[in-house]
Amino acid sequence: MTPRPVRDRQGVTVIGGGAVSDADLTQALGVAPVLVAADGGADQALALGRAPDWVIGDLDSISHSARRRIPSSRVMHVAEQDSTDFVKCLSRIDAPVVMAVGFAGLRLDHTLAALTAMVQPQAPCVVMLASDDVIFACPPRLMLPLMPGTRVSLYPMGPAQGTSTGLEWPIEGIGFAPGGRVGTSNRATGLVTLRMEGPMLVMLPRDCLGTALTALQRPLR
Repeated sequence: MTPRPVRDRQGVTVIGGGAVSDADLTQALGVAPVLVAADGGADQALALGRAPDWVIGDLDSISHSARRRIPSSRVMHVAEQDSTDFVKCLSRIDAPVVMAVGFAGLRLDHTLAALTAMVQPQAPCVVMLASDDVIFACPPRLMLPLMPGTRVSLYPMGPAQGTSTGLEWPIEGIGFAPGGRVGTSNRATGLVTLRMEGPMLVMLPRDCLGTALTALQRPLR
């Protein structure tokens, strides 16, 4: 098993090389104060005035100038090419939540790879911030106290099915699958509960971050 040297009882923020604003990073660090750069994400962090606590990756994207500014003791070179830099980071983090910024926008292939990593069985609890969305893997049981009319998008990353309450269009009896039936742009009618089998992403508006974090830390039994 891969050692997990990056540990924090509150949370860890991972920054990638995609689109990220100062507001994104500030919001993420308010939740998860330890900053890990996935390879070239170190340049993003430094450009926003934040020195990463750790840099993890195969180091093929980080600039020479960024590398000089970060102590070598805080750089983890993982040479293997069988996983993405985001996966390399996640597999070395021990924290109750990982906030991911800089993994949406710019490179669609990087975004898809990061979303795929989030639904893996061994992945920690990851919450990704995109320009308009909060994205996370649905646990087997989830309760979300949402205002009526709030967008609730469900996107399967493999065969999935479940039950729901509080959605305008219930999901009972639907076999979800990529390239098949998906559940984008559903809407809450109030308190939403989900019981899910299979890998499913939940996407909510950005102003629902606090609700999502509370729900993920207090899963429905």
